[in-house]
Amino acid sequence: MRFGPVPVDEAEGAILAHATAAGEKRLRKAHMVGAADIALLKEAGVREIVAAVLDPGDLGENEAATRIASAMTVSGVEAKPAATGRVNLHARAAGVFTVDKALIDAINAVDPSVTIATVAGYATVGKGQMVATVKIIPFAVPGDVIDRVVGLCRGREAFAVSPFRPRKLGLVQTMLPGVKDSVLDKTVRVTEARLARSGSRVVGERRTPHEAGRVAEAVTALARDSDIVVIFGASAMSDPDDVVPAAIRAAGGEVLRAGMPVDPGNLIVLGALDGKPVLGAPGCARSPKENGFDWVLDRLIADVPIAATDIAGMGVGGLLMEIPTRPQPREPVRSPAAAKVYAVVLAAGRSSRMGGPNKLLALFENKPLVRLTTERALASGSAGTVVVTGHQEERIRAALSGLGATTVRNADFASGLAGSLKAGIAALPADAAGALILLGDMPGVETADLDRLIAAFEAAGSASVVRATHGGKRGNPVLLPRSLFADVATLEGDTGARHIVEAEGLAVVDVEIGEGAAIDVDTPDAMRMAGGMLQD
Repeated sequence: MRFGPVPVDEAEGAILAHATAAGEKRLRKAHMVGAADIALLKEAGVREIVAAVLDPGDLGENEAATRIASAMTVSGVEAKPAATGRVNLHARAAGVFTVDKALIDAINAVDPSVTIATVAGYATVGKGQMVATVKIIPFAVPGDVIDRVVGLCRGREAFAVSPFRPRKLGLVQTMLPGVKDSVLDKTVRVTEARLARSGSRVVGERRTPHEAGRVAEAVTALARDSDIVVIFGASAMSDPDDVVPAAIRAAGGEVLRAGMPVDPGNLIVLGALDGKPVLGAPGCARSPKENGFDWVLDRLIADVPIAATDIAGMGVGGLLMEIPTRPQPREPVRSPAAAKVYAVVLAAGRSSRMGGPNKLLALFENKPLVRLTTERALASGSAGTVVVTGHQEERIRAALSGLGATTVRNADFASGLAGSLKAGIAALPADAAGALILLGDMPGVETADLDRLIAAFEAAGSASVVRATHGGKRGNPVLLPRSLFADVATLEGDTGARHIVEAEGLAVVDVEIGEGAAIDVDTPDAMRMAGGMLQD
């Protein structure tokens, strides 16, 4: 493949590197130039374009990505149609993701033009969740590169999602003097909530004294009608011969592992009785937050084998404490208003770097950019959307006509970003737990990206800052918890919320959403690159 300037007269069949105006027609990035396009370009006075010209034997980006995805042996995974050189693969059902890391590493080592990214091995995934993506970096790659990748895929399963199988769980809770019934009741509720993601349920519970013999009797009785038995000890396991492991042996079972290199979750016990798993739960499993117990329980429910050696290998990546980015099951009982997130679209700026036209009125998909951004916010899981106007307020309001979003004017829009942030936050209702701050000039941020940020906010207890990233670098949108609203009111000038976040020391959850987090359209060149058409 050759990449660079191409005379328009020689451009038929070339692939555009950038969006290009051909008179009134807009040719998008990655568009294959045809004879009619050449005529329009010449008529518009365009004599040269930047494009990719395929050599004999080259495969276009979509064809190459499709060939790789089709060659991979996968299970429980569905591939979506290729677009922009990418094939995304999604879980057909909720379950546990497994991957042949050596194979994926080998494919990624063939050529930098070919990449495959996946979620972590043994991650718990939801139905429809993207678990892997095949991405071709340039517009085309030599066919022999793809042939080498296809050859690697033969005879090996690249990855799979093992679906959850709803299980019946028996629950044993031991008691010591001073243990409150409320603690035991909450443990049942948290366990039921933890099982909900797999469709499993608690079918029986026994509460016994914290004595090996009595616990063994309860385990034996519950195992008759259960697929898995879980024991919550009133006192944490502190020795391989402590009450819980001793009870499993006394029932005629086997203790496979006592302890794991995952924190929280160190004090787990993995055993078996008559072919059925028996788990001694660590104390942290009484909390809905993710811990090592989840890793073991989910694999058992999904029929993914787990042995003592598997648990021994969980140490790298096993430090979970105080890492809010990890998904957490929700508390089973919560206020309906506790996690309401409202979107705030900042649309008051003067577009000063555009040299005249208002960037928010540029056309994307035949819609003004501010309308497209607001539609995506309204379609998200947010509880409502507020649009902050200022510069050319009447035109912005006209562009939003019929959407039903709340609009609020920032009279001080000329002074910078702070005024718009303050106006947007001040317009939120009293039940707002968080504010999802969207810049009006980011056409690459989709509704699904907004939903991922909201989900991460809820998973982190609705108290953390959630920030979109691209390639590990911070970007936008940003979701601010209610605890920062009062601090926003103190901002002045062209200042955002960044220094408040850093000063308050709140946990920050970074959510990778791709290049959309970094693309704004502040200049005419950036607008053209993004595929927008400025309006007078």
